Amino acid sequence: MATEMQKYGMSEEDDDGMDVKEEGDGDDDDDEDKSIANSVLVGGDGGLATSSNNQFQHQQQFQEQLTPQGSTRRCRPLEEKERTKLRERQRRAITAKILAGLRRHGNYNLRVRADINDVIAALAREAGWVVLPDGTTFPSRSQVPRPAGGTTSTPAVAPSSSHMPLPQTPPASLQGISSGYQNMVEYNACQMKGVFVPSSSPYDIPTNVGAHTSAMMEEEGDTQNDPLIGGSVDNRQVVDMPPKLQERDFAGTPRVPVYVMLPLGVISMKCELVDPDSLLKQLRVLKSINVDGVMVDCWWGIVEAHIPQEYNWSGYKRLFQIVRELKLKLQVVMSFHECGGNVGDDVCIPLPHWVAEIGRSNPDIFFTDRAGRRNPECLSWGIDKERVLRGRTAVEVYFDYMRSFRVEFDEFFEDGIISMIEIGLGPCGELRYPSNPVKHGWRYPGVGEFQCYDQYLLKSLRKAAETRGHSFWARGPDNAGSYSSRPNETGFFCDGGDYDGYYGRFFLNWYSQFLVSHGDRVLSLAKLAFEGTCIAAKLSGIYWWYKTASHAAELTAGFYNSCNRDGYAATMAMLNKHGAALNFVNAEFGGPLDPSVDFSEALSDPDGLAWQVLNAAWDACIPVASENSLLCLHKESYNQLLEKAKPLNDPDGRHFSAFTYLRLCPLLMERQNFVEFERFVKRMHGNH
Repeated sequence: MATEMQKYGMSEEDDDGMDVKEEGDGDDDDDEDKSIANSVLVGGDGGLATSSNNQFQHQQQFQEQLTPQGSTRRCRPLEEKERTKLRERQRRAITAKILAGLRRHGNYNLRVRADINDVIAALAREAGWVVLPDGTTFPSRSQVPRPAGGTTSTPAVAPSSSHMPLPQTPPASLQGISSGYQNMVEYNACQMKGVFVPSSSPYDIPTNVGAHTSAMMEEEGDTQNDPLIGGSVDNRQVVDMPPKLQERDFAGTPRVPVYVMLPLGVISMKCELVDPDSLLKQLRVLKSINVDGVMVDCWWGIVEAHIPQEYNWSGYKRLFQIVRELKLKLQVVMSFHECGGNVGDDVCIPLPHWVAEIGRSNPDIFFTDRAGRRNPECLSWGIDKERVLRGRTAVEVYFDYMRSFRVEFDEFFEDGIISMIEIGLGPCGELRYPSNPVKHGWRYPGVGEFQCYDQYLLKSLRKAAETRGHSFWARGPDNAGSYSSRPNETGFFCDGGDYDGYYGRFFLNWYSQFLVSHGDRVLSLAKLAFEGTCIAAKLSGIYWWYKTASHAAELTAGFYNSCNRDGYAATMAMLNKHGAALNFVNAEFGGPLDPSVDFSEALSDPDGLAWQVLNAAWDACIPVASENSLLCLHKESYNQLLEKAKPLNDPDGRHFSAFTYLRLCPLLMERQNFVEFERFVKRMHGNH
């Protein structure tokens, strides 16, 4: 009997099915195979069919069976099933390792049961492509023209051999189906919020019908051949399309000056202007569309690189002369931090060599975490008043640098070419502790770590604890987790955690007040050095865990903004004291919502944070400027920026005082992208 069964590729035991299956695959195939095998092997009298003719007939029945729908179904021999299961197990193992690596090292927020399609979709979205739920993939309008035909598209994962012809007559149940999205912002928002929207299929609409529908729906160039617009499956029927989302008219709105940030490496390490001819051409193009000016970093590590108080401004002089000849304005950043290792950094500019030499013998001049790891991105605020830099304090070093710049470029100040000076106050030039360095293992949405373990900050903490009468409080929290911890995984940040106890409130008050004091010291000297010129400080939005009680990520960054406190009022009062403007950078200003980023996982609220910070600044009568955090190239991104720059329903008509576009690059200068940018500038100026 076993021999006969082996002839037909069967075993005496029932096949238990694949233990690793694709999503949506059931055990129906195996069950059906078993029933077919039984019908083949068992004759009418219950005995085993043994004749050669019967064997041939049963073999034919085994190889091909008619399904209830009348289609032919081919059954697989046992050996082929085993090979398939083995290949599937190997594929799943490789996929699991890829996904684990991307989650751990690439900061990709992939779902638990993600497959290779999710990986490719995430990579495509990161590259600026649009990926629909059914796998339809195409470049955004700002990149290249879309393919002709409303439904012609490129599947996210489909080799050429797998392309199937579309049916000529679709099922009646599919008639009248449309995508249901009004625009890409709505689609992305649905993806992020977890809203279920029925996804269309490539088989819903024949190609010829899609072209017919797109022609009937044509209003403007933007709607023609738009893959987001559904079509009818019947030439005699037109789908009821949702009304096209009307763009806001910004004509007559207040004028917001637009600046463009120059490339990070525009000045070489020898303080020479890199490729001045090419830069001149690009600046002329920017001038032709009425861009107001440019922003440039003046790197401490370039200008005062080798010997204290010996400054080399030669490359910046040549750059400023070109800008003046084109009658553009200048925003200048006093960059007292290193460049490299952060998002968007494409060059490496360390702190001055002489500072690094001091750091090798006295590493406590740098911020330090609980494990003793040093962060040489910027100087610790603990040495603001310590003479450890060749006889000077840190604030004296900053002041000497700013005063040298003011004297060297006096004519540009007198002519009004330099419109604003932004003062670097910490990592990335921002007023915050370096609490989330990627090089030390931080990954979004980790809470980060407190940076108060160099000897100078610990000395200040010890003094504060003794003044309070609790000398044993002269320590950092020992239950605050690590860089990538979640709040509920720690005893300090969890609901009801130590952050709200007596010691926690003492420590967080000291930690946040030291941040404000540092800004106060540096800005007071900047105001003195640049008297008569607008100065500004940069603040970055720490929006993850904003919806928790502790606001853990903000606490480690230095903003005591837990649910029962306003963590930004003291900072705004300090800026108001020095007449400084605020340059606020938030994640929502970086472009369209990315469906691959799950804000709900980290209880994030970029909008809520922006509302709090902007209103705190405006209530303190502080001018607010902004910049995008990521490269923007398409219309949806620009519309978001415009809405934030000029809030529609603000009762006081408040708006940004200036906007800086990040940044000048070859991609921006491509024709289609530049057309969108020109339109954005006009609308910022209130002319369109």
